[in-house]
Amino acid sequence: MRRYVVAWFGLLGIAVVNGALREATYARAMEELAAHQLSTLIGSVLIGVAIWFIVRRWPPASSREALAIGLLWLVMTIAFEFFMGLVLASRPLSKVLGAYDVLAGRVWIFFLLWIAVAPLLFYRLGTAKGRNRG
Repeated sequence: MRRYVVAWFGLLGIAVVNGALREATYARAMEELAAHQLSTLIGSVLIGVAIWFIVRRWPPASSREALAIGLLWLVMTIAFEFFMGLVLASRPLSKVLGAYDVLAGRVWIFFLLWIAVAPLLFYRLGTAKGRNRG
């Protein structure tokens, strides 16, 4: 599992670059909510590609391990987000939790769900592809 913990830091790097790209470009030209939604979509695609590469490079041993990897990344992402928001940015808990308000148009929860299930999805696609070769 250690390699997947290290790989998560690569995913974090992609997320940071995605956020910087948002702030330097399209966030200036659109409303904050729309920029958040677009950034979440772009980040989901970029992180999805990275997860696909990770799963191909270091295939999990089973569906159970693939799911464990996704859940590990989910917990690490949420812990990082709360640490950044509450501790480093000194935001109130209500503001940090606001990122999860789907009824307000916040789509961050879908990104988190994607991180949790993507390793399992790509693992299963890879093993199904392997079965079809034989």
